[in-house]
Amino acid sequence: MALPDLDLLSTFLEIYRGGSITAAASRRGLSQPAVSGQLARLEAQIGEPLFLRSRRGAVPTERAYDLARRIGTHLDELHHALGTGENGTGQEDPAGTVHLAGPSDLMALRVVPALAPLTARGLRLRITLGLADELLTALSAARVDLVVSAVRPRLENVVATPLADEEFLLVGSPGLARTVDPDRLAAEPVRALAHLPLVAYGEELPIVRRYWRSEFGRRPPNPVAVTVPDLRTVLAAVVAGAGVSVLPRYLAEPALGAGSVETLHQPAVRPLNTLYLAVRAGRPANPATAAVHRRLTERSREWDLL
Repeated sequence: MALPDLDLLSTFLEIYRGGSITAAASRRGLSQPAVSGQLARLEAQIGEPLFLRSRRGAVPTERAYDLARRIGTHLDELHHALGTGENGTGQEDPAGTVHLAGPSDLMALRVVPALAPLTARGLRLRITLGLADELLTALSAARVDLVVSAVRPRLENVVATPLADEEFLLVGSPGLARTVDPDRLAAEPVRALAHLPLVAYGEELPIVRRYWRSEFGRRPPNPVAVTVPDLRTVLAAVVAGAGVSVLPRYLAEPALGAGSVETLHQPAVRPLNTLYLAVRAGRPANPATAAVHRRLTERSREWDLL
């Protein structure tokens, strides 16, 4: 199969990020029939549809999610290197206010530091912290402009760009780790761990539940000692011996190095979770929002979450 040319891929990416043919046409400076024609050519070359048309715009297929993940940051970099960015100079125009939302720990440790240089050039950030479902609902209702999400959005008027993968570890204090029988852990992991209290990110145990289901095939039967929507506080509770939890490696690594927590389980395959940058579909982003989107997609490759 011949490789698609850059114009087709650029048009695809604008449809993906904008959520509609209309938005892509505006951002590309083309007519809607021209954008539709370029998309049709790309789909013919790939051999399958990339979007499903709905009353709210263009809904990405699984193939579109995969293609955007593979080409997005590379294509952005190429446009910047060639000086063919949105303002024609390859330079970002961050002046303006962007309402950004995400989990408190990731925002503090990765997202805000990545965006800090833009504030010196006029960017004003208004940040909302919370759980993914609540923040994505706020995005859908236009109460925020961008959401960094640890879950893949499923709302019809929201599209998402994969940012990075994070690895999760089951950790506990050395004292609690000594209460786990290694032989029973190998043979019956759920029962071997069932006596350990949990420290969870939310009442529905979003991170812990996902780990148990992927590794052990069921929900955890453990008692829940603490729930707090901040993974740094979850780690503090684990270090203090309040219970065990599942944490991203980048957050747990310093405590592991200091010996204040230990890994309780060694999966055969590392459990990974994809982080997404979500925006509303159907209309072009303002320059400040576009600058934040571009900055995060570029800098996320340096976050070292694995």
